[in-house]
Amino acid sequence: MIRIVLLLLIVGLSIFLITEPFPFGEGFVVLISCLSILWIISLMVKDASIIDIFWGTGFVIVAWFYRTNLNLTDTRSLIYCILISIWGLRLSIHLAFRNIGKGEDYRYQEWRKQYQLNWWWVSFLRVFLLQGVLLWIISAVYVRAIAKTSSTLNIADYVGILLWLIGFTFEAIGDWQLTQFKKNPANKGKVLQTGFWALTRHPNYFGDALLWWGFYLFAFSNGGFLYIFSPVLMTFLLMKVSGVTLLEQKLQETKPQYADYIKRVPAFFPKFF
Repeated sequence: MIRIVLLLLIVGLSIFLITEPFPFGEGFVVLISCLSILWIISLMVKDASIIDIFWGTGFVIVAWFYRTNLNLTDTRSLIYCILISIWGLRLSIHLAFRNIGKGEDYRYQEWRKQYQLNWWWVSFLRVFLLQGVLLWIISAVYVRAIAKTSSTLNIADYVGILLWLIGFTFEAIGDWQLTQFKKNPANKGKVLQTGFWALTRHPNYFGDALLWWGFYLFAFSNGGFLYIFSPVLMTFLLMKVSGVTLLEQKLQETKPQYADYIKRVPAFFPKFF
């Protein structure tokens, strides 16, 4: 049911973007071109996981493309693209250090076994093209956020920066805390329950969602209320599709302590008291 709703949402939003007077078509071509090259590389190295590393960088590429395409030189759009770049590049670098040399992600391994000789073209449609379309739709908020002649930041923009800062802190420090925890062999099979991980079971996903609401506020202050689909879709994916739900299933199966952890700590939104 979720897949059907998601598919209908993707189709509807794609039609909406095509009818908008912005360079979304060109942005789509740029993304699919990049992902097509990445797909060919994935076939050569037999590892579809490289799409995960590219995810953050893809947003950076499309953000600067839109700014260049719109011939913007103002400070406001520059600040916005810098915020996107800090987030996206950090995410890609983090995933690169975490994934390179560790083999293909178990999800793609299962699909590879399932489709066997058909995997070469299924991987393009199910992995690269699908994520490319999602990236294109979610990043549409960038255009609505910066496509304006005014170069001054307003109150909504400053609130957006604050949300971005809080979200980035949760995501970056949460990832760092987990990395340090896993480096200790004594923690193998255990559950990290300190730092941000004592407030929420997924501080990195919560932080990622929050900073996207910060990105949206720039568009909101620009009259782009309808582009609320961007943070809503990203939050939905993080909570119900590729983030919390998928990871929780695996953690409950592999970590005995996780059942008790679930009882004490909320899955997504932090509990401070």
